Amino acid sequence: MNIKIRSRKILLGVVGGVAVIALAAGGSAYALASGDDDDTDRPIPAADLEQAEQAALAETGGGKVTDTEVDDEESKYEVEVTLEDGSQVDVQLDEDFQVVSTETDGPDDDNGDRDDDSDEDRDD
Repeated sequence: MNIKIRSRKILLGVVGGVAVIALAAGGSAYALASGDDDDTDRPIPAADLEQAEQAALAETGGGKVTDTEVDDEESKYEVEVTLEDGSQVDVQLDEDFQVVSTETDGPDDDNGDRDDDSDEDRDD
């Protein structure tokens, strides 16, 4: 009888250990796959900030600058502008503060996806 109890304890310990490892591996995979690189985001330096903000606000026709980033994956500068209706526009600027593209999120887009078709790429 004592052997049965000991076998069950060993089995439960092994199953529990495997479950812990699986959860840890799954959490690590999720963190890597989520693509959230906020830890590496750097704001636009003060020397360039005013010029970047002016270029972005001129492109959007107003609003409030709510975030900036330098050297993101799409351009030299990214300026996020929140409009009066709550929508957000990400304005991509090159090193000369010329608009490269814009991307708009509607006010109902809570998950941060930018999958609407309002993306404008510029070739000029």
